Amino acid sequence: MDEMLLLTRILLVGFICALLVSSGLTCGPGRGIGKRRHPKKLTPLAYKQFIPNVAEKTLGASGRYEGKITRNSERFKELTPNYNPDIIFKDEENTGADRLMTQRCKDKLNALAISVMNQWPGVKLRVTEGWDEDGHHSEESLHYEGRAVDITTSDRDRSKYGMLARLAVEAGFDWVYYESKAHIHCSVKAENSVAAKSGGCFPGSATVHLEQGGTKLVKDLSPGDRVLAADAEGRLLYSDFLAFLDREDGSHKLFYVIETRQPRARLLLTAAHLLFVAPQHNQSQEGTPSSQALFASRVRPGQRVYVLGEGGRQLLPAAVHSVSLQEEASGAYAPLTAQGTILINRVLASCYAVIEEHSWAHWAFAPFRLLQGMLAALCPPGGGAPVGAPATPGIHWYSRLLYRIGSWVLDSDSLHPLGMVVPSS
Repeated sequence: MDEMLLLTRILLVGFICALLVSSGLTCGPGRGIGKRRHPKKLTPLAYKQFIPNVAEKTLGASGRYEGKITRNSERFKELTPNYNPDIIFKDEENTGADRLMTQRCKDKLNALAISVMNQWPGVKLRVTEGWDEDGHHSEESLHYEGRAVDITTSDRDRSKYGMLARLAVEAGFDWVYYESKAHIHCSVKAENSVAAKSGGCFPGSATVHLEQGGTKLVKDLSPGDRVLAADAEGRLLYSDFLAFLDREDGSHKLFYVIETRQPRARLLLTAAHLLFVAPQHNQSQEGTPSSQALFASRVRPGQRVYVLGEGGRQLLPAAVHSVSLQEEASGAYAPLTAQGTILINRVLASCYAVIEEHSWAHWAFAPFRLLQGMLAALCPPGGGAPVGAPATPGIHWYSRLLYRIGSWVLDSDSLHPLGMVVPSS
């Protein structure tokens, strides 16, 4: 059985590569085989602008403050020195403090240093403030954790600072602020923060509807279950549960809470998960024609999502009454169905996350669905775990593979910043 799983994975990876070469990479200007991709047009940030457009210490940016790090604290080992020769450190204290930072901050800063030299030959990145051990910043500043830096260019040409901020965004900093005429402020998530690992999931307490009747907790799903879903036209149907794309038993997560009143429903899902939203001026009261899949973090009160009607026979667009945040410790689960959709707590959701294109994601999983069906046909019942069911909790290997391919093929702003945990290199 192990040899069969290995062979299946090899064939699956090969199939993905063939699909990308034959269609995905040859679509659109500049992306075909033998064609050079046009460089992305970068727009400088305006003075006092920050990206993303939320407060620094919130889920959508760098996350909560986790406490000051001193040289005598246990967490001091979280900081690592940065001796990159392509970066100038002001270090006015002569203690080397400005060189100390978290690994995530170091990775982003090193990437930015390369971008600066490419943008302005002969100019280097300059760090004026890094880790602060002297209390020179405001209370709960991320400088106290080595998660923030203030930067300029080595020539201190202030006309470059707007573009410098944009380059910092492109380098992957979790929050960038054109804070002062004299510098740009950048910060990152904590290495182990809830914000950095929100993923695209539902809580273990969420329920699904089964074909044989009744409901089941999403965490208890297993291959062979058929759950309520909907097709592209909004028609209800039952679809095979194939796998968990992410499964974190008992983990602590921060979820968006989407609530409606007519019909009444309450759905919890993470920021990067996709939820179907009805067009504002659609006169149809049934189905999902022309619906749009949005990240949960982008859903707002007044927009309409699709909720199972009282008779359980049709989907109805229901206005979102409130959107809030709630922490839960019941685990996080991302179920995949053959249809690519699923009704969770009576609300229609996509099975996908990270990229705000449901159809693209469903297409990308076509090889997986095909190989899943082939393996199910080849392996007798009880012959072992199918390819879709990972033996251990965590992100499914196929999801990781697609994320790496997507990070290469797509622009960074096409992927949700909280979509998937990627180990620091």
